[in-house]
Amino acid sequence: MRTLHEIDALRQALNEARHRGKRIALVPTMGNLHAGHLALVTAARAQADLVVVTVFVNPLQFGLGEDLDAYPRTLAEDQAGLENAGCDLLFAPSTATLYPRGLDSLTRVSVPGISEGLCGASRPGHFDGVATVVTLLFNLVQPDIACFGEKDYQQLAVIRQLVADLHFPVRIVGVPIVRAEDGLALSSRNGYLDAEQRARAPALYRTLQALKVALEQGAPVAQSIGAALEQLRERGFIPDYLEVRRAGDLGPLLDSSREVVILAAAKLGPTRLIDNLTARLPR
Repeated sequence: MRTLHEIDALRQALNEARHRGKRIALVPTMGNLHAGHLALVTAARAQADLVVVTVFVNPLQFGLGEDLDAYPRTLAEDQAGLENAGCDLLFAPSTATLYPRGLDSLTRVSVPGISEGLCGASRPGHFDGVATVVTLLFNLVQPDIACFGEKDYQQLAVIRQLVADLHFPVRIVGVPIVRAEDGLALSSRNGYLDAEQRARAPALYRTLQALKVALEQGAPVAQSIGAALEQLRERGFIPDYLEVRRAGDLGPLLDSSREVVILAAAKLGPTRLIDNLTARLPR
């Protein structure tokens, strides 16, 4: 595996690969990698000849009071994990490399509608930051496919819309959530949980599972969500949101809606956890 930090070196390596007819896959990350990230690399490896992983803690994705400075930077450990997972090329640029004119006057990309509500409501500007850096990386790497985790369900939907609207010739692959044995969705932010919080954290997943069962058995949606929110509060969570949306476009439910997604975000101590489950409503 090669590790590159500069754009010119990245372009040269990718031009050589394209000249040899290689199919290129991109896996964008912010580093501090865990098994969920490595599952993205495995999925990319299965569908491409050259796997490019980016490690970049994108300041545009962090709002006021969020954990940009505290976010773990673990490049040496990430390199070892990526090499074992089959990554061919790691691109780890500095902020100055990607945003040489700084952030204040930077051209930005916004995906309206689908970026609003859910995490977009509680983290204003977050998805503009995601859309901007993903657009930039698509331009630099020009991949054939790109892999993103389904844990960040709204982010995946935003990126799918971005690709459709801007006609990027990139196939987006959603990779299923990787969970710990107790059901907690793997996340870099799980490391912020203390031992007692970590023991309670899987209750978020169990609450979503119970809600899924209730909905698929025909329980009223609003009443079931209310009961689930109360369960989360009893277990020490501070819910940000718990909603049921259409799975395809994250729109509000219609009478005809069948394929849905249950989405939740909640704080446990200072740590904000997110999770989701798909469900099928009965006719």
